[in-house]
Amino acid sequence: MKPWKKRFVLIILILASVAIGAGIILKTFNENILFFYSPTDLIERNIAPSSKIIRVGGLVKIGSIKKINDNSEIEFIITDNQNELTIHYSGILPNLFKEKQGTVALGVLKTPNYFEAKELLAKHDENYIPKEIADTLK
Repeated sequence: MKPWKKRFVLIILILASVAIGAGIILKTFNENILFFYSPTDLIERNIAPSSKIIRVGGLVKIGSIKKINDNSEIEFIITDNQNELTIHYSGILPNLFKEKQGTVALGVLKTPNYFEAKELLAKHDENYIPKEIADTLK
């Protein structure tokens, strides 16, 4: 075989190997990505209830927090000021979790309006001040 044909075959093999490796990496990333949805996104995109883990987020609706089973479980409603979603969570609540506060829940959509959360994150505003300093400013 001529030298230029050997080089051409080698280049083709290298490019094929890189393409296969990139395909495997992209497939792995796609399977492990957790998308974030607001209640309106769930409705507009017709996200069907399934066993796939997703993230949902919004503001905790005022007066919607209901404690169940001696405070170990709660149900509450999140809203994006257009639509609402009921979330059930069992576990320790984050310290910043309260009404009118942003929250993100990781779990499974059981019905179009009911979400079973396995993890709960509370968001704080960007104007964070440690409690001790906030108390002295008051």
